[in-house]
Amino acid sequence: MDILVDKAGHSINAIRALSMDAVEKAKSGHPGTPMALAPMGYVLWMRHLRHNPKNPEWFDRDRFVLSAGHASMLLYSLLFLTGYDLSLEDIKNFRQWGSKAPGHPEKAPGIETTTGPLGQGFMNAVGMALAEAHLAARFNREGFDIVNHRTYVVCSDGDLMEGASHEGASLAGHLGLSKLTAIYDDNRITIEGNTSLATSDDVSKRFEAYGWHVRNLGDSANDIEKLSAALASAKEEKERPTLIIVRSHIAYGAPHAHDTKEAHGSPLGESEVAAAKSFFGWPQDPKFLVPQDVLDHMREAVETGEDLEKRWQEKRSAFGKAHPDLAREFEDALKGDLPDDWDCAMPRFSADEGSIATRAASKRVLDGFSSKIPWLIGGSGDLAPSTLAVIKDSGDFGKGQYQNRNIHWGIREHVMCAASSGIALHGGLRPYASSFFIFTDYARPAIRLAAMMRLPVIYVMTHDSIGLGEDGPTHQPVEHLASFRAMPDICIIRPADANETAYAWRAAMERRDGPTMLVLSRQSLPILDREKYAGAEGLLRGAYVLSKEKNHPQIILVGSGSEVHLLLAAKDELEKEGLDSRVVSMPSWELFRQQDPRYREEILPRGAKKLSVEAGSTFGWCEWATESIGLSRFGASAKGGDNFQNFGFSVSHIVERAKKMR
Repeated sequence: MDILVDKAGHSINAIRALSMDAVEKAKSGHPGTPMALAPMGYVLWMRHLRHNPKNPEWFDRDRFVLSAGHASMLLYSLLFLTGYDLSLEDIKNFRQWGSKAPGHPEKAPGIETTTGPLGQGFMNAVGMALAEAHLAARFNREGFDIVNHRTYVVCSDGDLMEGASHEGASLAGHLGLSKLTAIYDDNRITIEGNTSLATSDDVSKRFEAYGWHVRNLGDSANDIEKLSAALASAKEEKERPTLIIVRSHIAYGAPHAHDTKEAHGSPLGESEVAAAKSFFGWPQDPKFLVPQDVLDHMREAVETGEDLEKRWQEKRSAFGKAHPDLAREFEDALKGDLPDDWDCAMPRFSADEGSIATRAASKRVLDGFSSKIPWLIGGSGDLAPSTLAVIKDSGDFGKGQYQNRNIHWGIREHVMCAASSGIALHGGLRPYASSFFIFTDYARPAIRLAAMMRLPVIYVMTHDSIGLGEDGPTHQPVEHLASFRAMPDICIIRPADANETAYAWRAAMERRDGPTMLVLSRQSLPILDREKYAGAEGLLRGAYVLSKEKNHPQIILVGSGSEVHLLLAAKDELEKEGLDSRVVSMPSWELFRQQDPRYREEILPRGAKKLSVEAGSTFGWCEWATESIGLSRFGASAKGGDNFQNFGFSVSHIVERAKKMR
């Protein structure tokens, strides 16, 4: 055995030992998969992955996603050993309060995305590969491949059992994302036992049917040369994404835990750890041993990575001289800063135009600024004719047409939103994703993780209430506003008319520290007379006084979206009966919470009687209102106007309730 193989074997066993020790000390975790995949992790990170441990954000690095997030100690061991800002002390504090090594990977330097819910990382990786393909098509020129990197994703049996993986794999194969390589850890063990309990898929045939290049390596998880050759062959594939199937053995080296379900989600126990270390020829003590020769060898990744980035920076500089205008566009895309005049062509809507659905107003707004933001990219889950979220001056993104900005996700809300997160994580692009509001039920896991990572994804969700009409309760979101308002770090905006919609887009584009969801109407809404009422710029503060009281408000009517114009009409009726009232448009609770307490008190003073009106669940409105008109049941199949009338969203009902509150 030559010295290189000796170093490799010693390093691989160091990864295994670190993983066992960390899980054992924490008395919690998943030791088996890191032990099984240590050879693949070593080969990928030391021989193939283009990365710079001293600059994890280097743009043209390869992306590595551990979709099998339960194997987090594999990633933490690789990060520490190759020289990232993760210390041995962090690993010793695995899964503890404040540790930089939490139970499942969370976005941080060297960790591309938060993973854990199975299938999500796989779909994130599809988005990263999609982003690379788009930017390469836009900016690369002969002799200047300044965007030229790969995306690697390690996935498990659980990732591929989750139906979301079908969406990601199908789309990636259809688009021919050849710089995407998935490594399938075929260890055949889940929490309940062998995978034969629940599945008998032929994964090779499945992915071949998707249009992938498949390399099934069989029982070769410890053959580092065979693993390396498979990774090299993936780089040669120019038309298809690649799946490398590795038959591994969970808790390899542990005599009793080997190939058992217990090794998936529990510490091995001291005696089993001792036996495994003996098998590997590893000292029993000290715990968390990292021999200097291993550290010296694996820290070679630092010098290699710095050299890779240096050469890329030199190419980038030469590109700037050869193509100065294109280079400036590239720099702008990487920064993502909005140009000073980005919103100068946004439409202003006049009350004389009558009525317009906020989804239609959104299209006109998007048409007005999308050409100013060439790094804006997005699409719909087969609903663009209805959601109208289309970039008018661009063609369709597709195989051979990667430079275009309109993505057809198909009927795949899972991957639409998870891959949009991947696009945002990749950098250089600002993604939006569009569907009917009801179908966020499919996308919710991805949206939740986007909020957790504070990704600036924009969701354009239409058909927002019982007002969509005859499609009935299956398509009418009732509880959705309440549920997303309960989700931390996402901003929900439900505009009342076309001009509020324009400001909603402004708020979304200017927000960089989390996702924003625009919730838009199917039905036409009156364009409010802004000479009579307050200007729509109040939307940027979350809530504002749309129509003032004459003297002192005896009641405040507050609502969002399609119900606001009803509040204005109710105010007129109340005035006829001598009841002085105020109307507050409240399109975004989250933006309102960000305002200083004095402003919030000015808009919704404590002690004042407040009636909220919104065509959805009343859950949560007690924070702002004394009483609420809303829904506590599902909708109905009928004309939208009939639904509003029959469910109590009428001027007469609002007036009646307000009078009772005097």
